[in-house]
Amino acid sequence: MSGTELFTLVAVFFLTSVISLVTGSTSLITVPVMIALGIEAHVAVATNMLALTFMSMGGSLPFIGKGVLSRSRLLPSIVLTIIGSGLGALLLLTVPLKALQITIAVAMIGVAIFSLLNKNLGQASHDVPASQLGVVAGYAATFVLAIYGGFFSGGYVTMLTAAFVLLFGMTFLQAVATTKVINVFSSGVATVVFVWRGVVDLKVGIILGVSMFLGALLGARIALFLSTVWLRRIFVAAVLGLAVRMLWLMR
Repeated sequence: MSGTELFTLVAVFFLTSVISLVTGSTSLITVPVMIALGIEAHVAVATNMLALTFMSMGGSLPFIGKGVLSRSRLLPSIVLTIIGSGLGALLLLTVPLKALQITIAVAMIGVAIFSLLNKNLGQASHDVPASQLGVVAGYAATFVLAIYGGFFSGGYVTMLTAAFVLLFGMTFLQAVATTKVINVFSSGVATVVFVWRGVVDLKVGIILGVSMFLGALLGARIALFLSTVWLRRIFVAAVLGLAVRMLWLMR
């Protein structure tokens, strides 16, 4: 990888981590950019997962001690996430390259549509007590999404945040804070599996991870001062553009 390509990746990873507190779905941009620069898809997903671990830690720190974490849901969700993410990471290593590329492209389009259809998600509070059925469904969604999170992660936190708001009755702020902490375990467990199987570019992953850690720290402090409407529009446009490009290259 040339110095110019590495600089491009650092810039992309930093900028996406800055806005990811509001938009989520960082991997839907970072992984396709890595693939576009010639990195094999499995290595791109695995190396991106290492960087995400750094970003999740950076994004979690501003919420620690602020009283916004849903502690009653946190520990069970972490346990389910550790199991599910490990299964998802092992699943990724068995998937053929083209099938993985198609999965990524479909996930990109699906989450972009989800974001367009849920324009108010993240702007209004949903502080509604969860029913027993909602709690069970919430934990089931946590486990299923954890498998996907360990497999690819693109859109994982976005969908998990929505599930926590709709099923657990959390406010958006609670859901964002709680899912950021959970994602440390999701990406961390998957990274351990990928390093064990030798598919992570450790040097590139650590450099990008530091960039994302700093970006997440900055994003957690400035995101509330930016227009969520425009951030979401920029995100959706970028994701759709990259998805179309990936599908075009697979013809």
